[in-house]
Formats: sequence, C-alpha cells, structure tokens
Amino acid sequence: MSQKHKVFISFHSADIKYKDEFEKLFHYTFDIIVSRSVQENDISNNVSTETVRQKIRDEYLRDSTVTVVLIGANTWQRKHVDWEISSSIRKTEFSSRSGLLGILLPTHPSYLKEHYNPYIIPPRLYDNLKCGFAGMYDWSTNPEIIQTRIHAAFSRRDNMIPDNSYPSFANNRSGEKWV
Repeated sequence: MSQKHKVFISFHSADIKYKDEFEKLFHYTFDIIVSRSVQENDISNNVSTETVRQKIRDEYLRDSTVTVVLIGANTWQRKHVDWEISSSIRKTEFSSRSGLLGILLPTHPSYLKEHYNPYIIPPRLYDNLKCGFAGMYDWSTNPEIIQTRIHAAFSRRDNMIPDNSYPSFANNRSGEKWV
C-alpha cells in the first residue's frame, strides 16, 4: 500500500453525506488518509467571505497534500469549491501545492457514464483535467482504488504545472452549465 496522505475534501453542502461517508471509510475505517477537511460548524456563518477563504487556506489547506473534489449535480456552481481548488493548487511561500482529483458522485448526471459532461463539473477542475494535472473518477468505496488514485494525484503535484487561470468566482453560479 502507498503512504497515507493529508486530504482536503471539497464538496457542496448538498452532498455532505458523501463527504461524511468518504471520511468514515477512508480516514476512520481503513485509515488510508488523514482528513484535513472543514467539519460542520468549524467556521462561523457570521464571518466575511475573505475570512472564510483565509481560514480554509491557512488552517485546512496549508498542510494538505491532495484535494479531493466530490462532484454532485450542482457542485460546479459553488464559489467555495472554486476557491478551495484554486487555493489548493497554488504553491506559496507557506504552503506546497496539493494534488487534485475529482470524484463523480451518484447524484451527478455523468456518474457511471463513459464520458462526463465537462460543463457541469467545476470549471477550474476541468482546466486541470485538460492539462493532465488532475484525475477524474466515479465514486468508489474500495480503499485500494481510492488510495491508488490519491497517491497518483499526489505524485502529479510536483511533476506537472496546474492551470489556475480561470477567473475566480465572485458568487455562486446558477443555470444548467457554466458555458
């Protein structure tokens, strides 16, 4: 088995049950990751957007090595998901770049399909799939498969250059797709 990685899980709150299951399986049960994810009530709803971004960047992403984006039907619309991806793939003086992978959830229209619709996944993730920095997979509960995918994302983080050029979301988005 590969080494254990510090994983930040990015998700839309509508899909929290999958985030909780992912942590339960791979952090607690199989002990193949160290979860660095925001837990419910960790960050107050009464703070500014910039404070939320800073807390996530400085307290959760700072020592993570891989970011897993759990992709449900509306994840692509969420500004926090965009910001988390952007912060995690940026190498800074205080933080190394994280590897990146997307996992299509059973709630996503492209789940278990031969091809995914690129316009209903987070656009910054899509840019990184195109340049080869990120990987995209369907939901799995198999610890060996998940550990292999996380380790592959970790290995790519210093061997490839991510694409962080997509304009940062100012607000959540709406509509059926981002193009």
